[in-house]
Amino acid sequence: MATRKNPRKAQSAQKKKITVLSYMARQIDLMKLEKRFGTSRNYSKAQNSLNAFLKGRDICFSRIDESFVHEYNSFLEQRGITRNTISFYMRILRALYNKATKEHIARPRQLFSDVYTGVDKTRKRALDEKAVKRIMALDLKGLPSLMLSRDIFYFSFCMRGMSFVDIAFLKKHDYDGEYITYHRQKTGQRLMVYAEPCIERIIRRYSSQTAGTPYIFPIIKSDNSETAFRQYQTALGYHNRKLKELARRAKVNIPLSSYCARHTWATVARNHHIPISVIAAAMGHNSEKTTLIYLASLENSVIDKANRRVIESVGKAVSP
Repeated sequence: MATRKNPRKAQSAQKKKITVLSYMARQIDLMKLEKRFGTSRNYSKAQNSLNAFLKGRDICFSRIDESFVHEYNSFLEQRGITRNTISFYMRILRALYNKATKEHIARPRQLFSDVYTGVDKTRKRALDEKAVKRIMALDLKGLPSLMLSRDIFYFSFCMRGMSFVDIAFLKKHDYDGEYITYHRQKTGQRLMVYAEPCIERIIRRYSSQTAGTPYIFPIIKSDNSETAFRQYQTALGYHNRKLKELARRAKVNIPLSSYCARHTWATVARNHHIPISVIAAAMGHNSEKTTLIYLASLENSVIDKANRRVIESVGKAVSP
């Protein structure tokens, strides 16, 4: 008499055969389908790193233990990779392992307690108010690409440190003539910003260039989401190069990048004694649940007033 196979056992055995790199490749494909192209790119970088460590040999999840994690960490250190980048790879591997655990592919284990998974403080990224004023005072007539980068930098500042990716994907329907409402690409959090006159001026400046697109800025042109993301990546690199040129022209010693506007807004706000809770709400920080619960009670008008104070501290910086 033939014995009947237990389907649950068969399924469990099949899951145990799933390999780490193939599982990671599947997650990358899923993220692309969900149009999470930034996360997909990060996973691809981590996959390449892990593949180099494994020398192209894939392994089952049962092979990942504390010893494996330490060996991988040592491998990265020996290659001269920075501490923050090692942490980046470790956090992705941890997220991957935890997801596999939930799917009963891997065994629940604490594997990353002895390796660094934090984020070290990076070099100073914030400008002082005088440096912002020097950048905004530059004569850029006849230099449209530099003017666009300066306008995006100042737009980010006026928008409470809005990130470049959110600016690039900002659409005309996000602006109702009074407020700009958008969801942060990084967290999905919804933010609403009152459009101060400096913001309106910059939007108007590029309205003719974006007449045939749904976007506010002439950065992305494609309707295809994957192509649009590639255009954003290319534009980000170009924007950062232009910002460094602006810094040279304005004699700003800090290496200017798209992140600087965000750090600058926060620093100027703090220097003008705006409460940390208001700054956190304005920038859409949501790393701590207790902070989120507290910040939810703040009225948007409080944040708008704070933003106005920060902008006024720099003064009229965008020429009409």
